[in-house]
Amino acid sequence: MIEELLYTPEEISKKLRITKNTVYEMIKRGDLDAHHLGKHLRISEAQFEAYLSKSKGSENNYQGTVFSDNNDAYVKIDDVTIHVHTDLMGDVKLYIRPEDIILSLESFTSSARNIYKGTVVDLIKDENSVKVVLDIGIPLTALITKTSLEKMDIHKGTEVYAVFKTMSVNVYK
Repeated sequence: MIEELLYTPEEISKKLRITKNTVYEMIKRGDLDAHHLGKHLRISEAQFEAYLSKSKGSENNYQGTVFSDNNDAYVKIDDVTIHVHTDLMGDVKLYIRPEDIILSLESFTSSARNIYKGTVVDLIKDENSVKVVLDIGIPLTALITKTSLEKMDIHKGTEVYAVFKTMSVNVYK
């Protein structure tokens, strides 16, 4: 029999970089399934994976392999190398929230370690925001306001820089 890994709410909070109270609220709302073991809550690997898939959709979800170079960790996805902060090694999954990605028309110096030039391949508009889908060697979706889209004059075919911090990349098994 294969034993499934069970996480505490505290362990999930560390993985998601949120407070443990937020994890308890997610369980209470039904956003995250959990097992009740006496007075304790445990979240299985399958329940955690289901939550990640459900909450993230397919945007900016990748699989790759962690490697290190000069004490820095990276994940290789196709021909794109993403700087990450993780102790994990080998095959991993990673996720970048679209709202954590900054778009710029020009390259600039910042503390962000991930800067990629890409071409806009799709714009998905809703009432107040726009998902800007870029091709940086892999599809990458950024979420910006309609005002930003207009002021930056972004349309399909526009070349932009996608910028995000290493700490914005969630790495998990």
